[in-house]
Amino acid sequence: MQLFEAVRLALQQIRVQKLKSFFTLVGVMISVMFLIAVVSIVQGMSRYVEEDFAGKFLGVNVFNLRRFPDINTDETEETWKEWMRRPNITIDDALAVREALPSGTRWAMHDIRWADASSKYMQGGPQVLAQAVTSDFFAIKDLVIAQGRVFNEQDDAVGAPVVVIGTEIAERYFPNLDPIGRELRVDKFPFTVIGVLEKQGTVFGVSLDRQVIAPFGSYMVRIAGGRRDLYGVVVQAPDPSKFKPLQEIVREVMRKRHHLRPGQKDNFSFESSESALAGWLKIKQYLVLAGIALPAIGLIVGSIVIMNIMLVAVAERTREIGIRKSLGARRRDILSQFLAESATLSVIGAIFGIGLGIGLSQLIAAISPLPAAVAPWSIVLGVAIGAGVGIVAGAYPASRAARLDPIIAMRAE
Repeated sequence: MQLFEAVRLALQQIRVQKLKSFFTLVGVMISVMFLIAVVSIVQGMSRYVEEDFAGKFLGVNVFNLRRFPDINTDETEETWKEWMRRPNITIDDALAVREALPSGTRWAMHDIRWADASSKYMQGGPQVLAQAVTSDFFAIKDLVIAQGRVFNEQDDAVGAPVVVIGTEIAERYFPNLDPIGRELRVDKFPFTVIGVLEKQGTVFGVSLDRQVIAPFGSYMVRIAGGRRDLYGVVVQAPDPSKFKPLQEIVREVMRKRHHLRPGQKDNFSFESSESALAGWLKIKQYLVLAGIALPAIGLIVGSIVIMNIMLVAVAERTREIGIRKSLGARRRDILSQFLAESATLSVIGAIFGIGLGIGLSQLIAAISPLPAAVAPWSIVLGVAIGAGVGIVAGAYPASRAARLDPIIAMRAE
């Protein structure tokens, strides 16, 4: 029997027994639905973390010299105690790093703290992300100005009380006004707004549009506490090939300044997209495995249901099988017919499950902060699972039907 003919007969049987067919494919449909939904959410989170987070928060070809990593997962209490004993990263450390870097390398000092803000147009409100940075920070982080300008080296050198703000700050503290040239107070220190950043969005619930950035030489550094302990030194390599060599240059400088002997571990940290995402990649593997393993339980149940339904179908159609055999149908024709019927039923369930899974993932993305992105491989896997479950579940009923004696089968009522 040709495959097309077997599938046609299978679809004909499904149309005749709609209710039975529906309950047969429910198990496969639900399992594939959850497989697609879970994988889509994990894929969306992965894209969000690896592209949006790495690009907006850390930067491209960028590493941060810090006392300890800002992004960490599953660290032991002993590790935290060791980090707390580390010496601070100081301004002198940052300047020594700058002297050692080759030409063409971007460098910036960076300190940060949540602070209160106000203007004569609006008092109070949520805290702002107050940052004191040197002028290359904007180029390193690829921050684009929507209005005004960024501050330059001269502004930083003279400690000019100027500030670049995010769109959320502009809308809140200067409602229906052009903020350029107006005064914004950060922890009661006055700053003149000279620029407004393009909309940045959020990273892990932190609004990047609520940031205010001032020259490191201004009194913003007092607000952020950078005179005592820098949040970090930001270094950007001109291209990926120079990334690791630059880290080694900075490591050598810091080990000398911290008087570390050859056998001692570094008492500072480098944080980059690669290191920050290492923990996420491990979590992602577990999530994908869970997203595949949990629906597998439903598939086992679905396959048992399919097997039982097909056994009932064999019993109900015993006379039909006998007639077909007496008319010349071979054992393999009967076998392929029932296998095709079982596989077709399961694949239809998988297709419905794929549609429902895509819809569920989009619904979750719409009503929650979880992003979703459908992975093409999960759709292929869903169809393959549907066909595989149908073939495995239908193998025993199909072989049983194929072994029926035509004379005994024709006597069945």
